[in-house]
Formats: sequence, C-alpha cells, structure tokens
Amino acid sequence: MSVRYDLAGKKVWVAGHRGMVGSALCRRLASEGCEIVTATRADCDLTRQAEVEAWMEANRPQVVFVPAAKVGGILANDTYPAAFLYENLMIEANIIHTAWKVGVEKLLFLGSSCIYPKFAEQPITEDSLLTGPLEPTNEWYAVAKIAGIKLCQAYRREHGADFISAMPTNLYGPGDNFDLKSSHVLPALMRKAHEAKLAGAASMQIWGTGTPRREFLHVDDCADALVHLMKVHSGPDFVNVGSGEDVAIADLARMVMDAVGFEGELTHDLGKPDGTPRKLMSADRLRALDWEPSIPLAEGIRQVYAWATEEGRPLAA
Repeated sequence: MSVRYDLAGKKVWVAGHRGMVGSALCRRLASEGCEIVTATRADCDLTRQAEVEAWMEANRPQVVFVPAAKVGGILANDTYPAAFLYENLMIEANIIHTAWKVGVEKLLFLGSSCIYPKFAEQPITEDSLLTGPLEPTNEWYAVAKIAGIKLCQAYRREHGADFISAMPTNLYGPGDNFDLKSSHVLPALMRKAHEAKLAGAASMQIWGTGTPRREFLHVDDCADALVHLMKVHSGPDFVNVGSGEDVAIADLARMVMDAVGFEGELTHDLGKPDGTPRKLMSADRLRALDWEPSIPLAEGIRQVYAWATEEGRPLAA
C-alpha cells in the first residue's frame, strides 16, 4: 500500500547509528527537517529490555529505524552462532516491543538478503521467504532477521502498529569493513588491489573462476530507499532493497582494480570454491513504489576508494 508519511518535524531515532547503514541514514535524514536522536551503547544497551524501555520512555521518538544488529562474515557466524542468534533476537524484540509500548508512530526494521532459502529462484522475490532451507553458515543470523520481520507483522496484526520491514542486498560504502579476515567481497577486493598497487605486484588473485554473480548497492542509495519506504509504504509485506542488477565477481574485481589504479593482471585460484552461482533479489516491489538507485557501481567504487584512502581511513598510505 502506498501512503504518505511526512518526516518533517518528527523525532527520529536511528538505532545503530554508528554502523555503515545507520550513519548513512543519519546523513540522508539531515535534509528531511526532522530531529535525529541517537543512543550509544553507554546510553542504552539494546540487548537489555529495561535499558531500552527506560531510554525510549525518556526520549519518546516518533519514528524508529532499526539497522542495529550484530553482524559479521561467514567465519564469525559459524563460530559464534549463539551470540548471533541471541543478540539479534534481543535487539529487535526490545526495540519493536517498546516502540509499540511507547506509541511510536512508524518503525522500519532492516533485515538481510540471507533470510532467503539457499536455493531460491533468481531473481529472489519477497514471496520466497520460508520456502526452503537456509544457507547453513549464517542460518543463526537469518533466523533472527526472519523473527524481526515476523515481529513487525505480528504487532501490525494484533495492535495495528505501523511497523514495516526492508531487506537490503549486499551493501558497500563509507564505513565499510576492510579487514581481509572478516570483510565482504567488495571491500576485500579493494584492499587486495590497493596492497598489490603499493607493492608493485604484477598480479592480483581472486578465488575460483570469477563467474559467480552478485548484486551490490551503495549504502547511500540504501539509506535513500529506506527513507522513501518510510514515507510511502505501509503494510505487512516487506520490500527488497537492491539495485536489481548483478555483476560477475571477475568483472567486479576489474572495476575495483580500475578505481584503485592497479594495472596488473587478474589471476584465479581455481583450487578455491566459487560459492553460489548467483544471488540477485527482485527489485520489482521497490520499483513499483517509484524508487531506483542513483549511484552506478563503478562510480560508487571510485567514491569509496577515495574515502578509504583519506588520512586516518582504513587504506590510508
């Protein structure tokens, strides 16, 4: 359902404002004429119900965005399943329940594309949820995010709360994680290309054939989509937030090499796995709500590399 909800003059809480998505939301909301409120972990531990209730009672936000989550790569998910399941369940349950309790006008919960079955048909539509088994390496995180979606639907159904959910694709942008042990593919490629350039290397190696295809969205585009959804979407149906386009990993690596200025050869370690051949989410529902991205992938990669190499940034020389 398309509605019009005006953010101007509203008190808006961005839970998890220090993360990549949260900080992008704060940047985007600055032009909406609203009052942005934030809470550090010292102000309010989101895993503790009493602290969340006390903070929200005292601050009374009218609008809540929930990008806050415990996040990590495959290794972290596989190593700490209890932490990923428990902490994410607590964060979302505490915020969503208390938002209803204190009378928040509207809430948007941020999920993850990992909620979908491992072998979902491509492009992945929202209707694919709960139609097959999850990817085992991050099912703990996925189950928690599915619970968040269901909480929003349940509070809407039982209490009439205007709580909605959005599912972002692979995001990249300022504030990304460039640690090779825990980063996702795009920042990892950027770090590898940057280090190869500094070392004067003849080549840069990637895992597998480079043929798997993945979808990417700049975090500032994601933030713009989330603000748009807050304004125009109301209903139990959640919405995929993505570019609607995918790219082969080898082509992505070449885009990164071009942005970094590394002119060496791209090589392949064929002894390493390719992973899932394709992961692309359908963007039809979001496009029907009159939103589309504005930052092309190659341009976005150049922007992020410029940010990452500034003094004090992760890739600064």
